[in-house]
Amino acid sequence: MAYELIPHPSDMGVRGIGSTVEEAFCEAARAMFSLMADLERIEPKEAVPFEVEAESLEDLFVRFLAELLFLRDTKGLLFGRFSLRITKEKERYRAMGEAFGERFDPAKHGRGIDVKAATYNWVQVEERDGTWIAQGVVDV
Repeated sequence: MAYELIPHPSDMGVRGIGSTVEEAFCEAARAMFSLMADLERIEPKEAVPFEVEAESLEDLFVRFLAELLFLRDTKGLLFGRFSLRITKEKERYRAMGEAFGERFDPAKHGRGIDVKAATYNWVQVEERDGTWIAQGVVDV
C-alpha cells in the first residue's frame, strides 16, 4: 500500500495504491490528510463510522473523500487511519467503514494545507495487473 501526491496547476492530486480497491481508497485518504498534517502525529484516539453510496466506483471515491472532509469539519478531527469495506448491490456501490484520528491540535499537528473539497477532476479508479489505483484532485 502506498500513496502519492500529484501536483496540479491549482489544486493537488491524491493517488492511493493497494492490492484491493479498499486499500487504494484508504491510501488516497491518507494522501489527502497528509496535506493537512504529519500522519505520524495523528493518533487513532477516536473511531468515527461512515457510510456512502454511489452508482460508480469513481463517484464512490469522491463521495468517500468528501465524507471524510465533512467529518473533519463537523467533529474537529484529523484522521490518519481508515478501515473500509466496499460492496456492490445491484447497480450501487456502498463504502462502509471507520476513520481513526484525534482532535486537531495546532501545537501538535501544525498547520498544513486546508483541503476544502474532493473534486471529480482526474478521477480514476481501476485495477492494473492486480494493483488497484484510486486517484483524484482535491481543492486546496
